[in-house]
Amino acid sequence: MFARMRVWDDDLPRSGPEAMAIDEWLLESCEVPLLRIYRWSGEWGSLGYFGEIASAKSAFPCLQWVRRRTGGGVVDHRADWTYTIIDPAGGPLARARGDESYRLIHEALAAALIECGIECRLSAGEGANDASACFQNPVRRDLLAADGKKIAGAGQRRTQCGLLHQGSLALGKMPDSGLVENFANRLAREPEFVRLDPPKSMIDGKIAAMYGCDAWTHRR
Repeated sequence: MFARMRVWDDDLPRSGPEAMAIDEWLLESCEVPLLRIYRWSGEWGSLGYFGEIASAKSAFPCLQWVRRRTGGGVVDHRADWTYTIIDPAGGPLARARGDESYRLIHEALAAALIECGIECRLSAGEGANDASACFQNPVRRDLLAADGKKIAGAGQRRTQCGLLHQGSLALGKMPDSGLVENFANRLAREPEFVRLDPPKSMIDGKIAAMYGCDAWTHRR
């Protein structure tokens, strides 16, 4: 898919607003494709750009909430494996149509999981419904386990900067090791593992202006 890709296994747990602000910073600043894996500090859920906060709170009343810039449903992040892919403008995924980029990324994730011994497949859209909770509504190109249960979904947004893909994997029991490396190797011929240091003042500004504001989170 990519010749080169940077891979950041971000091992510092972060709040919902900080996690979203960092993803936006990456979208604005990345010059080569990037895969970020990250953790959450506290009990957080996220809802898509068009999601209704009342539905999110009804589904998971005990969570703190942050609204994503991407689409998709309500996600409980207490026990998921969360990742972001950035493809700068002009890249193969940024140029592709939404359904195609979604398929390509989930095919790579499926191959990585199978390599870890976890059987899964892409959904053809069977079982889709009106549930707001992401993992209760398997849509086309999501990942399903062998028993048909949804285990991976994502949301995307395209801007003049490129493609932002925010994905979530919920297996219950994650592979002991190898998933990050397997996924990176399926996405790029030459993945480069890096550590990044987000600029604190810029991230704090994005939190104050959007992701930490009730006006943003409760906009619908």
